[in-house]
Amino acid sequence: MAKVKIGIVGIGWAASGHLAAFRDIPDCEVVAICSSKDLTRDEILDMCGSDAALYHDYDEFLTHPDLQVVDICTPHKLHPPQAIAAAEAGKHLMIEKPLALDYDSLLAMRKAIADAGVHSTVFFELRFIGHFQFIRSCLERGLLGDVHYSEVDYYHGIGPWYAQYAWNIKKDMGGSSLLTAGIHALDALIAFADRDVEEVYAYSAKSSMPAMQAYEYDTTSVSIIKFADGTTAKCTSSIDCRQPYVFNVKLVGSDGTLWNDKLWSTKLEGLRPGEWVTVPTPQAESGDVLDHPYPPQMEHFIECIQQDKPNLIDFEEAFKTHRVAFAIEKSLAEGRPVKLSELPA
Repeated sequence: MAKVKIGIVGIGWAASGHLAAFRDIPDCEVVAICSSKDLTRDEILDMCGSDAALYHDYDEFLTHPDLQVVDICTPHKLHPPQAIAAAEAGKHLMIEKPLALDYDSLLAMRKAIADAGVHSTVFFELRFIGHFQFIRSCLERGLLGDVHYSEVDYYHGIGPWYAQYAWNIKKDMGGSSLLTAGIHALDALIAFADRDVEEVYAYSAKSSMPAMQAYEYDTTSVSIIKFADGTTAKCTSSIDCRQPYVFNVKLVGSDGTLWNDKLWSTKLEGLRPGEWVTVPTPQAESGDVLDHPYPPQMEHFIECIQQDKPNLIDFEEAFKTHRVAFAIEKSLAEGRPVKLSELPA
């Protein structure tokens, strides 16, 4: 089967993780890159594993012969116009999170992709880690019973020690703590709950640490989520914390609780009542893109293109998470609970 031809726009931190994954996937080839950087042929060969063409103009990049897929790794605010242009050019799309920084842009992307009929995937790659597979297995087997409370939290300090800090601090570039980073946690929460959100209410704050004063938005937010069936959840996004990376998952049900790599269930016989079962499952343990599970998501997406079939995390799936995120943004801006119905789907 012919290799899928990929072009990547934005050669920064996220792209380094993508390119490393592409090099190890035999069914694809990076044939073009679009960047403001002047790269030598040796640098391109080292990054891409191929003699990809270099473009500085995005519109020209989209006309590259045989280009099938555009992988968008640029700063957040560029995602909507670049995705819309690529869709209108008939290119399949791989898009880094967040999809957009405002809801109108998200809706415009959605329409363009639907109208073009192209395949798409959004990088909520943590859905492919072993820990998430284990959680789904517990839920499918009923080990927790009926889950009535969930919390998924993201703690990852993004200060001057990170290259993205220079642009992430800008409101029109980073957006918010939730959009720029914690949306991974929100996506996990929405995926695990697998039920309709009715209402959200959010609060935010900022660390007094001097380096965090450059941020044009609050760097920690906590969101309370009410589902249509009356169950509840909480999602914290903290990018001003001074601690090791933590991705916290707790699901509380009628027959048991899952807490990160720990489990207790009435469905498992012979457990000590006061002692957790610790499960050796690989969790999300780093914010470094080089540690993220891009290869399985990319391999799945390439297979879906080759076989013209739906993929697990297409734009519509990611739209669900982003719609909740923008309801949370509205709650933060207006200081009140926001019903999801206030954001037209």
